Amino acid sequence: MARLYPDAAAALDGLLFDGMTIAAGGFGLCGIPEKLIAGIAASGVKDLTIVSNNAGVDGFGLGVLLHSRQVRKMISSYVGENKEFERQYLSGELELEFAPQGTLAERLRAGGAGIPGFYTKTGVGTLIAEGKEHKDFDGETYILERGIVADLAIVHAWRADPYGNLVYRKTARNFNPNAATAGRVTVAEVEEMVQPGTLDPDAIHTPGVYIQRMIVAADNEKRIENRTVRERI
Repeated sequence: MARLYPDAAAALDGLLFDGMTIAAGGFGLCGIPEKLIAGIAASGVKDLTIVSNNAGVDGFGLGVLLHSRQVRKMISSYVGENKEFERQYLSGELELEFAPQGTLAERLRAGGAGIPGFYTKTGVGTLIAEGKEHKDFDGETYILERGIVADLAIVHAWRADPYGNLVYRKTARNFNPNAATAGRVTVAEVEEMVQPGTLDPDAIHTPGVYIQRMIVAADNEKRIENRTVRERI
């Protein structure tokens, strides 16, 4: 149980510093580590590089860190739901490195596996390829993408045991497994802590060897990003 901390502030203590890179799990507002993001915001750490599929929404998720001007650069795939992100980017206040969604997932996975780079066809002939090494394989052109290793990774899981083994729930799995392996230190926010031996070994998505610290957060808001309804027929 030495990996279990009482709250986000305690779990993040000693890990945060200005200018660091943080990989965050989640997709939209699904499977995001809400409490850990709030803890980072409360710490006042700044000049952050955030690696995440997207940047949350205005006032929630990673949007909190954008609102408080703690983010210097985003490495993301999709940022269309955040007007503050748009404003900061267009005004030159925020750096942005776009990465195709599959490429971003593989960059995180590669970093966690100790692979410094890989070649992909995705992005060839577009702005994504500018300044990157090109190489031909079997008559096809590929570009070199670098693996990502973050100073800290923060993830959200459904269940965990005291050893740090994690299980994600359905679509909340998304980028969390890849982000979890890409951090030099990884902190997990879990909904439920279970006894050792409860988790089926074949159902574990992230082995505990990747997880250094955990908190239990059973009361997350789980906000809906876009609610749409249809007219009653």
